[in-house]
Amino acid sequence: MSFEPKIVGILCNWCSYAGADLAGISRKKYTPNVRVVRVMCSGRVDPTFVLKAFESGADGVLICGCHPGECHYAEGNYKAARRIPLLKKMLSQLGIEDERVRLEWVSASEGDRFASIVDEMTEQIRQLGPFSRNGGGENG
Repeated sequence: MSFEPKIVGILCNWCSYAGADLAGISRKKYTPNVRVVRVMCSGRVDPTFVLKAFESGADGVLICGCHPGECHYAEGNYKAARRIPLLKKMLSQLGIEDERVRLEWVSASEGDRFASIVDEMTEQIRQLGPFSRNGGGENG
């Protein structure tokens, strides 16, 4: 039996969630591995959300927000853009591979883009293998 990754998608309400919705409405084919959590803004994604996702059995975390300059809260996505690299640095100290966390910008009109990001990330996590709570991925 092949490994099917569990990915938690944390999507901003205004752009990325609408983009994911458009992918569904448009009946875009993409892997069903992402479980979506809607937040008002990518800038509100607390690093503990990502840690909790891994602790709860996720193999990867996808964070999506509005494109830079298009945030409904002016600068929330810039906050996410600063915060996520720091989070990834901390996660690497815990033995969690960089590729298990991904930050992407997806607008409400980019259903195709959302679908391709999900497919890419699912394949990337499949290559890494299941996340092991005792020191990162099984390969690391």
